[in-house]
Amino acid sequence: MPEKRDYYEILGVSRDASLDEIKKAFRRLARQYHPDANPGDPTAEEKFKEINEAYAVLSDPEKRARYDAYGDASAPVDAGSPFAGIQDLFDAFFGTGRPRGTRAREPKRGADLRLDLDITLEEAFAGVEKELEVPRVERCPICDGTGARPGSPPVICSRCRGSGQVETVSDSLFGRFVSIRTCPACGGEGTVVTDPCPDCGGLGRVRRVRRIRVKVPPGADSGLRLRLPEEGEPGTRGGPPGDLYVDIHVRPHRFFRREGDDLHCEVAISFIQAALGTVLDVPTLDGSVQARVPEGTQPGAVIRLRGLGMPRLRGAGRGDLVVHLDVRTPTGLSPREKELLRELAAIRGEAVKGKDKGLWGRMKEAWNS
Repeated sequence: MPEKRDYYEILGVSRDASLDEIKKAFRRLARQYHPDANPGDPTAEEKFKEINEAYAVLSDPEKRARYDAYGDASAPVDAGSPFAGIQDLFDAFFGTGRPRGTRAREPKRGADLRLDLDITLEEAFAGVEKELEVPRVERCPICDGTGARPGSPPVICSRCRGSGQVETVSDSLFGRFVSIRTCPACGGEGTVVTDPCPDCGGLGRVRRVRRIRVKVPPGADSGLRLRLPEEGEPGTRGGPPGDLYVDIHVRPHRFFRREGDDLHCEVAISFIQAALGTVLDVPTLDGSVQARVPEGTQPGAVIRLRGLGMPRLRGAGRGDLVVHLDVRTPTGLSPREKELLRELAAIRGEAVKGKDKGLWGRMKEAWNS
């Protein structure tokens, strides 16, 4: 059997090359000699296997030390694999560069939470501070998140020996591959609880309802989302907490209708006020103001009161208050009111329904004609 070439020579690196240099060389050569990139070339397959074997040794500090010390090119590799694992193959082609054996035990950020908050239009106008009840999972205060009864710490997992990962060996056309997955016995923690905490049942977490105060700014509208950093669920393995998002919903108002930063309302006036003009007391969200109605105002007319609407959430000033005038025709007129209106119609030359003369009057008028 021919003697195998020097692993450093195969990868084209010096004997004092760093791990990063070895990885870069491996990725470059693996892409170059992968059989899929060299169809019909039997030498590419052999070269590819040779590169994998060299990398499997030189990327492992312990194996590299034995190789450097004894120069044994046939130094044993885990489970006889000529490849350092499926993750390294992904690294070669996608450049993820994730160190082996670290994925399962990386810090993990906590989950984000979301709540809905209903407020009135008056609260949206002035701004308000509300207290929310937030149900969330928190670190168990009894065991401090370990899941073990106080005084009984977790023990090293016998399945993964504390690494949090287990390896599965499979054979393929290109040699033996080692796939790495999270240890099912400890869930990637590397430790197992033999005497669970009585408060959390060994989970290390408990569900609690926490009271949090949130400030809603003036001018808030439905669809506004407020973010409260790190008020979500706690992270695991030292990871940061998630965030809390509060979605604002402004309830409909009995008098005002909102369109952006403007407020709209409807005020009824009589046809006499519309004809002669008047001054109205118009309610706003911060008191009442007077608005002048010019004479000859027509049904459907509007009066725009500048700067009396909602505060602008982003920017200075306020929107407008738009008053829609509903000109009403009076009903239930007295005889005197009808008489005055007929006189007005006669002056203006407008035809209206005449005064009812009764049966005797109509008969007399017909006889005389």
